[in-house]
Amino acid sequence: MKTMLFSGAACAVVFCCAAIAQAAAKKPAAKAEPVFVNAAEVKYGEAPPSLPKGGMIAVLHGDPSKKVPFAMRFKMPDGYRIAPHWHSMDENLTVMSGTLVLHMGDKMDSPAHNLEAGAYHFLPGKMHHAAEAKGETVLELHGVGPFDIHYLNPADDPSKASAAK
Repeated sequence: MKTMLFSGAACAVVFCCAAIAQAAAKKPAAKAEPVFVNAAEVKYGEAPPSLPKGGMIAVLHGDPSKKVPFAMRFKMPDGYRIAPHWHSMDENLTVMSGTLVLHMGDKMDSPAHNLEAGAYHFLPGKMHHAAEAKGETVLELHGVGPFDIHYLNPADDPSKASAAK
């Protein structure tokens, strides 16, 4: 009799969990809303500590720190350099102005590609590269987060250098 009661209770728990899971699955996802941002409305702030000082970031859509689609602009002064690094996720970028020099490989003197205003670049996640700006350069980056940066040489990570001070 006890076994039968226990089996009945276990079945009830399983059916309740299944019903809750099914109800959660039917719950509609938050509806995406359109986003409109004119150039004059783009608000830049300092780039995160993981990027060299002087860079400015404007998030246009989404949250680059989360696993969701995002779009952001990255403004770099002339001569700005990002040491060899890689990102976990794929990266799409369009050069809005200036020239971005991408070095594909493990060093700043790896083969370079000059990308001028209007150029597009797709970079698969985990691919090693470095970057520098010729003239003030503005990029638009988009993809699915989280956006991160892993320096090949940990000593190149500006966030580690500022934490050590």
